[in-house]
Amino acid sequence: MDRYRTQSFSERRKSMVPNNEDGELSPTRSLTLNTNTSHVKLPQRVEMMGSTSRSRGPPTPNMTTPSADPDSPTHSSHDPPPPPTPAASPGPDHEQPDWSAAGDQEDVFLKQIRSYFIDKSHAERTRILGDLLNLCTSQQLSFVRQYVDPLLKKDPFTSLPNEICLRILSCIDDPKVLARASQVSYRWRELLSDDVTWMKLCAKHDYGRRMSENHVTTPFSTSRPPPNPIQSNYLDQENEAPHHSFPGATPVVPMMQYNSRSFDSATSSNALLRRPKIRSYKSHFKQRYLVETAWRTGGNHIQKHITQDQGVVTSLHLTPNYIVVALDNAKIHVFNTDGSGQKTLQGHVMGVWAMVPWDDTLVSGGCDRDVRVWDMASGNALHTLRGHTSTVRCLKMSDSSTAISGSRDTTLRVWDIKTGLCKNVLVGHQASVRCLEIKGDIVVSGSYDTTARVWSISEGRCLRTLSGHFSQIYAIAFDGTRIATGSLDTSVRIWDPNNGSCQAILQGHTSLVGQLQMRGNTLVTGGSDGSVRVWSLEKMAPIHRLAAHDNSVTSLQFDDTRVVSGGSDGRVKVWDLKSGQLVRELSTPADAVWRVAFEEEKCVIMASRSNRTIMEVWSFSPPDDALYERDPTLAQRMLNAPPARPLSAVEYRSMAREDQAMTGLAHEAAYSQDDIDMADAGPSTAPPHVTGPRSFLDDD
Repeated sequence: MDRYRTQSFSERRKSMVPNNEDGELSPTRSLTLNTNTSHVKLPQRVEMMGSTSRSRGPPTPNMTTPSADPDSPTHSSHDPPPPPTPAASPGPDHEQPDWSAAGDQEDVFLKQIRSYFIDKSHAERTRILGDLLNLCTSQQLSFVRQYVDPLLKKDPFTSLPNEICLRILSCIDDPKVLARASQVSYRWRELLSDDVTWMKLCAKHDYGRRMSENHVTTPFSTSRPPPNPIQSNYLDQENEAPHHSFPGATPVVPMMQYNSRSFDSATSSNALLRRPKIRSYKSHFKQRYLVETAWRTGGNHIQKHITQDQGVVTSLHLTPNYIVVALDNAKIHVFNTDGSGQKTLQGHVMGVWAMVPWDDTLVSGGCDRDVRVWDMASGNALHTLRGHTSTVRCLKMSDSSTAISGSRDTTLRVWDIKTGLCKNVLVGHQASVRCLEIKGDIVVSGSYDTTARVWSISEGRCLRTLSGHFSQIYAIAFDGTRIATGSLDTSVRIWDPNNGSCQAILQGHTSLVGQLQMRGNTLVTGGSDGSVRVWSLEKMAPIHRLAAHDNSVTSLQFDDTRVVSGGSDGRVKVWDLKSGQLVRELSTPADAVWRVAFEEEKCVIMASRSNRTIMEVWSFSPPDDALYERDPTLAQRMLNAPPARPLSAVEYRSMAREDQAMTGLAHEAAYSQDDIDMADAGPSTAPPHVTGPRSFLDDD
């Protein structure tokens, strides 16, 4: 069976000697069986070829497969037994060879062999290797294979230019794939540290909005939103807006242009973390990715009873410094951002139905017809503003010194909260003023008289009346260019504030539309029918119809990624804004959910459970040790990057000497400094120096 293995050089030479009686070279040799099995074993499959019969083919679909059960009517005694269930084959044991027992004479001999082998030509080297391999046992050949296979592999990133490598990596949009790729080698780690790759990945995943920034205490009151370093950089470099995959997507903006910080049940996303400034696209993407993952599957929360008795939560606001809750028992509770440090603002004698925070100042109004101004830092009342003759139902602020209130007495009043004086009274509605919104000098109010009105704050007069609803208006949204109103007549109307014309009537709800929020070209509505609907204001058509709750939607908020809704059925649900799919149900079901407000990394739920009013504060912030990577020590790098092949004798002795030299070195740990400043995140293809292959995402 010589043909089943490669002939050695000596065997080939031996086959050329004269074999016939005439002394001529025989063109062929008789096939002889090598009975010496000490070096080469015949494969078991070859030995059995002569004794095995023709194998039975697999049964066709219309054949009856014989049953393995002897008592089965389809079982025949002539049928072969069923094959056993295949078990996983044990993998080879790739242990590192131990060269510690090698003698000094072996080193001298190996040195001579290496010198001899180096001086030979390619053909001579091939013949030497063929002779040596034919002398090896199967176990030794297995070792050779372990040693040779890694050497035959070619890493394209080691030979291709940086530009081509980065181009290849830019085609990968799965962050986990990139995270695992960064663990392959130091070269791959260096390429994946290029910030342009992560800049493009931020654009692909719509991670353009800044999350962690130095804490901002002054609200943005100008008509232009604050600059976004990440967004401005990659938009300028790509010369195009980031791609959105759903028709009514909101353009990526850092914060909504809230002149009034009193967006009911939320102050949107201008409450920023006090974490150190994120300085690279990679760090920014990592933070956004970890937060999104926590929103979907994780998060930590605390639960706190805020009242000893039952109280209905009428308003909830999140600010950079406080969580503010108003109840119908005339009390206002102020908490720190983590839900601790409770203060109670007492002064109202009846239920508080409206409030608006601005920095440390809070303005509130309620059934006692008074508007009160508070200092939340100290808990003291600054002013009591009197003038309304009925319940104050809604409040907003246009700047740090001007508040506007709407009342059941059909009027709106403009207050100077610094002096406590009423600057103007806006008269025109014929019924209770239920809701209002402010942008710049324009106030839009909705009333139970079925109309909405557009007012000028500076002029103190009504500019136009929006008529069209057939029943009371309960909710209003205004972004400066469009007005959306929700009514008891089940419809939502879109208005032009400049001429007062109705641009569209959005129908689909079957009951009162009491929740509205508008961002860019996306409008989200919630109704007493329990449904949540996402609309495109470009096409004036529905995008998603969400059967959210079994009862009324009591609270609704959305951002660029998700929609969070709370209902009278006691449930809080998180929805994916792009797909309309349910992401998760937050918290355990309660008796009723009064209000829900969320920011980038926090969500606050006000609910009733066991006849007590409770507050749940959810945190989705990643831990600091997950955000900031540390440089691995030399020993850790050796553990993280094991050799891909067995060590040779020379490598073994060389590593032993390095281990001795490393003895006594102290372990060092420091924060990674490979994050570059946002202003320097240009299209550079020269990767920064890094210290070792570590994944920046948690790969379980």
